[in-house]
Order: sequence, then structure tokens, then C-alpha cells
Amino acid sequence: MNNRLPEWFRQEIPDPSTRTTMQLLAKRKVHTVCRQAHCPNAGRCFKSGEMTFLILGDVCTRACLFCAVQKAPAQPSAPAVQEPQRIARLARELGLTYVVITSVTRDDLGDGGAGHFARTIRALRAIDKKVKVEALIPDFCGRNSALKTVVDSGPAVLAHNLETVRRLHSRLKPDASYARSLGVLRKIKSISPQQLTKSGLMLGLGEGQGDVIETMKDLRRVRCDILTLGQYLAPGRSYYPVRAFIGPQQFKAYQQRALELGFTKVLAGPLVRSSYQARQLYREALYA
Repeated sequence: MNNRLPEWFRQEIPDPSTRTTMQLLAKRKVHTVCRQAHCPNAGRCFKSGEMTFLILGDVCTRACLFCAVQKAPAQPSAPAVQEPQRIARLARELGLTYVVITSVTRDDLGDGGAGHFARTIRALRAIDKKVKVEALIPDFCGRNSALKTVVDSGPAVLAHNLETVRRLHSRLKPDASYARSLGVLRKIKSISPQQLTKSGLMLGLGEGQGDVIETMKDLRRVRCDILTLGQYLAPGRSYYPVRAFIGPQQFKAYQQRALELGFTKVLAGPLVRSSYQARQLYREALYA
């Protein structure tokens, strides 16, 4: 297919504050998924005081075909002991009131990094109890103990992305499992029924409308509260190619269907990413 971006992907040129924020992140030795995953919304989010921190290093132990984050065989480093405090201090310096924390997958660690997530969440809340934290976690190989560790640290929202539909999942995420990911969301609710949960899908990977609807129904069966739907954009030529560009009207139709299925809040559109407008989605879901 023609990979030229449709007109609805046009964005404003980032203002100088974006470069200043990038320089500050580098100086503080803090990673963000905004930068590591080449997010198209980085400038817009930085300007509105939104940021998604990437913890546990920048080397992933899995080999998903769509992801720009550095992968093994590069050796993942040990979790940085001071990382939770660095992130908490930076969040205070930037005046962030809602912080999203995510990570690479660390299958080399006994708890998958769950303890580091918990320490980061607690560090943020220790600096300012009013700060809300959303944790976007890997599957921790489905370990109940790891999930409980994160739940007990008190995130406002606990998210885990399916990323794609059942039919494509094993091809695009060969080291993961569709059933296990659904199980993660199910287990979170069994540990804490009131915990807000969230998941996200990328579209344009070759899925059909029926695939998307089936996946949304699967997510509702495990009582997932919040859903994001966005367009997949290949980070480079060596990654899985874009199979289709989904138009704004189709995203609108998917959003309406998801709300009919019972999701509390849904955000869908070509430029939507799993952490995009996370603060707004949380607030709207909380008072829905």
C-alpha cells in the first residue's frame, strides 16, 4: 500500500518548549516513551503538562514487530535504584499533576519489575499526595504476586495494552499471549474490584472490523473500564508495515460501538495513543 500519511495526520510544528523539555529529560537521565517510542503527540503533550515516563531501562527482552524500543540481544541494565526519586523530583519540577509510568518488558527480573513500578508510584505520591499515577504495565508473565505488588501501591489507573486483535496477536507479539494479557486485566479486578483498568489497541495492522469488535467484547468480559484506539505507524522500514490507514469516521464508529458495549470511557482517533489525554480520561471515568 501507499504509506504516505493521510491529511488528518498533519500536526503543528513543536514550539521551543518541547526542545527545552527534551533537554531537561536528558540532563536528568530520565527516559520517556514519548521519545523512545517515537510518539507523534510528544510536542502537544509536553506543552499541556502530560508525560509518560519509561522505567526499568530502555532495552526490552521481547521482540514485538511494531515497537521502536531497543531490544535484546542488547543487555538490559539493572534497575536504577535512584530512578523512582529522579522521576518524582522531575514531576514536581515540571508541575505534573497526573503522571503515567510505563516500562519495557523485563522477563530477566524475578518480579518482572513490579517492585520498581511500586517504588516509583510511592515516590511520586510521597512528594505530593495529590498527584495521580497511571501505571501502564507489561504482563509480568501473568504472576499474581507481581500484579498485587503494583495494585497495592495505589495507582489511579492500571493499564495493560492488548495492542492488537486475537488473530494477529501471536504474529506481532511472538513472546506474549492474548489470553495471558486478558488474564492480567481479569486478575487486577479480582485483586481490587474498584481499580480502574485500561487497555489500548493499534489499528491498521491488517485487522478487520469483526476482529476489532470481538476484541472489544473480550475486554469487556474482563471488565476493562477505559479503552483507547489509535492508528499504527511503523517506526521504520524494518518494522511491521502499515496495512491500512483507518479514517476518522471509522474511529468514530468504533468509539460508539465500544461505548455501547459498556466501556466507561473511550478515546479513538488516528493520533490517539494509549497514554494520550490520560488525565482527562481518568477524570471522566472517575465521575462517570
